[in-house]
Amino acid sequence: MNDSLTLQLSNSPTRRPYAGLDPCVHCGFCLPACPTYEVTSDEADSPRGRIVLMQALSRGEMSAADEGLQQHLDRCLGCRGCESVCPSGVLFGPALETARAEIARARPLPLALRAALWVLARPERQRLLWLGSRLLRWSGVPALLARGAGRDAPAAVRQLGMLAATAGNRQSAVGKRAAASPPPPSDSRLPIADCRLFRGCVMDGLFSHVHDATIECCEANGIGVQEVEGQVCCGALAAHAGAHDLAGHLARENVRAFAGTDGPILVNSAGCGAMMKSYGDLLARDPLEADARRVAARIRDVSEALVDRGPKTGNRLPIRVAYDAPCHLLHAQKISAPPLRLLAAIPGLEIVPLEGSERCCGAAGLYAMIEPEMSRDVLAHKLDAIRRAAPDVVVTGNPGCLMQIGSGLLLDGQHAVACHPVELLAWSYRA
Repeated sequence: MNDSLTLQLSNSPTRRPYAGLDPCVHCGFCLPACPTYEVTSDEADSPRGRIVLMQALSRGEMSAADEGLQQHLDRCLGCRGCESVCPSGVLFGPALETARAEIARARPLPLALRAALWVLARPERQRLLWLGSRLLRWSGVPALLARGAGRDAPAAVRQLGMLAATAGNRQSAVGKRAAASPPPPSDSRLPIADCRLFRGCVMDGLFSHVHDATIECCEANGIGVQEVEGQVCCGALAAHAGAHDLAGHLARENVRAFAGTDGPILVNSAGCGAMMKSYGDLLARDPLEADARRVAARIRDVSEALVDRGPKTGNRLPIRVAYDAPCHLLHAQKISAPPLRLLAAIPGLEIVPLEGSERCCGAAGLYAMIEPEMSRDVLAHKLDAIRRAAPDVVVTGNPGCLMQIGSGLLLDGQHAVACHPVELLAWSYRA
């Protein structure tokens, strides 16, 4: 693979995903579900408008170099909320990734985005990035800047706030009370077949404590967890950006790593889970297609695995919790009940309704890097809803969402913190 910053892009991406747009009857049910349309009120920034643009691109009536096309497809969060409300079954996500691959061939990706994808493509490069990020986070400077800047902070300060938010859950009163307590006894039932843990890139680099909580909760419920060597970034960030060849390269490495193992593959990052479940389609007509489909069929979100086992009831945590559904868990993987059933295993927890919990927070992978203002405007709606709900903790199962919401809470001066659902369950087991 070429290691230069000029990432290779597919010379012949399949046009087949555009067929998923054919059922669209332009009814407009998708408009209220679109976060960017809510901000701009521009039809071209709605799913219906973007479908018209992508269909024109697929028919050759519009060039991938068209600036208007690029502007409106770049603004799309790729949250796939439109798919969940569409009465016709339109498949928007695959078409968007195909269109972005064509656009990426017509114009270079932004330098910052290419650099980020280049680093995330190899574990040895990531290690240097995560080390520097953790050192900066531990210095306390990002949290200080975020707390003093306010919600209208410049993009650079918001990015630092995201870094500070990766440790925000450790500052909560719940975490402090539970930290010194012993872990719960393991489930007395016989363990199920060992699961394999997918670590990913951002989740492993900045949220390794979520992996620790995942293993702890699984073992407490009689689920064995095994590590797998040779795994890399899932490829979601590359696929969303249009770097089709890089996404395929990463998928092949993961397929090779997991193909020689058995049992469910546990994923605690919604975006990674959605991406890995699509490996069969991504590697269609590839020599590894059969293995890719078998690996994809084994992917299980951690909430699904734990709910299959009950999960074991934890100890009392008298706190107010709001659940924000990650887009790629709810809309892409169609998983809605398991995270809430996981939270229901914690006595004393008060689940407070969060208006718009099914709507995107504006994270969308690396979106905040290339569309910082739109990302901020979308997040503002989420922060307003959280302020009205007044929870102590906001739980969500994706690293990008944790960083986006966590930094937003810091910038907005709200007392709530963001954490992963399995962290809350682990705190309950320790309490």
